Amino acid sequence: MSEPEHAPADHDRTEHAEHEHAGPGYMTPQAAIEESEREKLAYVMGLYVGTDVDAPDFVAVVDVDPDSDSYCEIIDRVELPNVGDELHHFGWNACSSSCHIGGLERRYLVVPGNRSSRIHIVDTQDREHPEIEKVIEPEAVHEHDLSAPHTVHCIGGGTVVISMLGNADGDLPGGFLELDEDLNVKGRWDAPGEIDFNYDFWYQPRHNAMISSEWGAPKTYQPGFDIEDVEAGNYGRELQFWNWEEQTVEQTLDLGEEGLIPLEVRFLHTPEHAHGFVGAALSSNIFRFWKRNGEWHAEKVIDFESREMDGWEMPVPALPTDILLSMDDRYLFGSNWLHGEVWMYDVSDPANPRHADSISIGGYFGDVRDVQGRELVAGPQMLQLSLDGTRLYWTTSLYSSWDNQFFPEEAEKGSVMLKADVDPRRGTMELDEEFLVDFGDLPAGPARAHEMRWPDGDCTSDVWE
Repeated sequence: MSEPEHAPADHDRTEHAEHEHAGPGYMTPQAAIEESEREKLAYVMGLYVGTDVDAPDFVAVVDVDPDSDSYCEIIDRVELPNVGDELHHFGWNACSSSCHIGGLERRYLVVPGNRSSRIHIVDTQDREHPEIEKVIEPEAVHEHDLSAPHTVHCIGGGTVVISMLGNADGDLPGGFLELDEDLNVKGRWDAPGEIDFNYDFWYQPRHNAMISSEWGAPKTYQPGFDIEDVEAGNYGRELQFWNWEEQTVEQTLDLGEEGLIPLEVRFLHTPEHAHGFVGAALSSNIFRFWKRNGEWHAEKVIDFESREMDGWEMPVPALPTDILLSMDDRYLFGSNWLHGEVWMYDVSDPANPRHADSISIGGYFGDVRDVQGRELVAGPQMLQLSLDGTRLYWTTSLYSSWDNQFFPEEAEKGSVMLKADVDPRRGTMELDEEFLVDFGDLPAGPARAHEMRWPDGDCTSDVWE
C-alpha cells in the first residue's frame, strides 16, 4: 500500500538540534535556493578512455556565466598524471552536512578513476585554475580488497565515503572505502560481506539510514554490455538499506524483473523525510522507496515503454541512466540515454508522479538532432541542476565501453554539454540553443564528458543533517 502523501515520517533519531552556520554549504535546502548565486563555473569530468587519443583524462573547468567573454568555453583543464583512469563520478571533501562545523570548507574535489582505482585529490582554492593536490595509488585501495570507485559523498565532519564496485580482483563483492579528514585512506567503511553488488548511495542522518544500489562487478560491466550477463544474474536488482551509525545492512529489497540494474538513488533533500527515488536503467522504470513502521518499501511509479527499431532484435529500452531531485523536492528530472529524452516529473506527491515536461533530443529517437549545427551523436546522460532549479544541464557519455557499443560516433566526435531553461512555477523546460560546450573540439582530440559539479554545491551531492 502506498504511503499517504502527507503521512508523518518515521524518525529513528532525536530531533536535530539548531546550530550555527559556521562551515561549508547551507543551513537548509531552502537556504540553498534562496542564498546561492547563479553558477558561473562547472567542473566536468573529461575522459579519453576508449578513444583513439592517447592522453590522460582531465577535469574541465567550464565557463557557464552568460556575462563572460568565455561563456560556454573550457577555460582550463586539470590533466591527470596517468592514462586510462576512466573518470566517472566525483565529489567534495565537505558539503552541507558539515555546515555547522567551523574550519571546514568545500575546497577539494575527490576524483576517482573507476577503471584504474586511482583517486585524485584536486585543490579548487583557485576556482578557475584548480590543481592536483595528491594522488592515492591503486595499491592503497586494493589493500582493503576493494576496487572501481564510484560515488563520492562527503560525511559530516570532513571525512569522505566512496562506494566501491568490486574487490581487488575486479570481482564481487564491492563495499565502501573511507578517507580521513586529510583525504588519506582510512580503511573500509563497511565490514566485508555486507553486500555483493554496489553502485550509488545516499544517506539520511536524521533517520540513521543509508541506501545503496547495484550495477555489476567491474569484470562484468567494464568490457561492455552483454545481455547474457543479465540472464546469468550478473547485474543487480536490489536496494540495500543500511543502519548509518552501525554501518550494517538492516534490510534488502528485491525490485524484481521490473527493477533491473537500479543505478542512481536519491533521498529527498529535506532531512525530515525518509523517502526517495531510484532509476532502474535496464527495465526503464523509476521506483520510489519509503519507510513506514520501521520497514522499507518500494514500488514502481514511472514506466518508460521500449521502442521498436530496425537492426535491434529486441525493443530498445529507454535506459534512464541518471535522475536528480530539485532542491525543493518538487521535481524529479531524468535522462533516457538510448531514447534521447530529458524529462521532468512533479513529485509533490511522491506516490503519484505527474509528467510535467520533456525534451526529445539526441539518442536513437530524439527530435532535435543538432544544436548550433553540432550533430548530437548520443543521448542525454549525466544531469546537473542549478540550486534555484531554473537551469538543467546535461552531458552525453555513459561509460567508455558502453558508449562505443551504443553510440560509437561519440569516440570520434566527442561529447557535448547542453542546457535547458526550467520554469518551476509552470513545470516546463525549454532547450537553450545558445548554450553548447563542445568536448569534440579540444587540442588533444575529441573527449567524452560525464559528471558535473558546481563549486558551491549541487543537487546531487549536498546532504543535510
